[in-house]
Amino acid sequence: MLVTTPKTRNARAVALLIRARRASPRERRRIQQQVVLDYAEVARAVANRFRSPAQDYRDLCQVAYIGLTKAVQRFEPSRGRDIVSFAVPTISGEIKRYLRDSSWTVRPPRRLQELWTELSTELGDLEQRLGREPTIAELAAETGEPASLVAEALRCIQGRRPFSLDAPLEGSEGGESSALHEHLADEEAGFERVELALSVSAACRDLSQYERRILYLRFFEERTQAEIAAELGVSQMQVSRLLRAILRKMRSRLAANPFAD
Repeated sequence: MLVTTPKTRNARAVALLIRARRASPRERRRIQQQVVLDYAEVARAVANRFRSPAQDYRDLCQVAYIGLTKAVQRFEPSRGRDIVSFAVPTISGEIKRYLRDSSWTVRPPRRLQELWTELSTELGDLEQRLGREPTIAELAAETGEPASLVAEALRCIQGRRPFSLDAPLEGSEGGESSALHEHLADEEAGFERVELALSVSAACRDLSQYERRILYLRFFEERTQAEIAAELGVSQMQVSRLLRAILRKMRSRLAANPFAD
């Protein structure tokens, strides 16, 4: 069985890419795709360094393959004949950009995003060396960053893995489990009434005292037009016309700016 060493695989890939430079665009793409397939496990290995519970490993692999493809397309045999050493930084950079720009539900400042990306690679290595989960102080010493900044970056994980409303809450009363959505406020009908009252109050500011009196008698005391006419000493027809004018003025005010003073 023929065993392919890294050296022979690199030599074969370099030869293919040299040939691709002289090939047609279609043949060049085919050769580059072949080299990408030959080095796919390198992309997966780099993606594994950034693996975390908050990130789908399959997504990381897809981004790593994109980085590998870019590295193969940019590789210049005349500047260096080791494809792996050229590809790994390109793949890592692609993953870091993805983690920084595309995987946050709530995006923290860029400095914290970059620090979290760095911590995600340091956590696994440091945990293996220590045989336990590293402390904030140990991570700060490893990265050279202040402990307060490291702690804040670690809290940023909540922006990439939001809680589900159906997630059970710990420490529920009575020993029974409950979901987060059960503790959220329900829709309160009183808010709508308050908003409506504020709107009507604002619209009434444009009315004269006489117009407000008619409005009060009709809609608060629920008097008939005939009763209002008798109290004000006018005809029922006049009351009817006044009510229409008052309501038209209020509708116009509400349509323009319901809460303006």
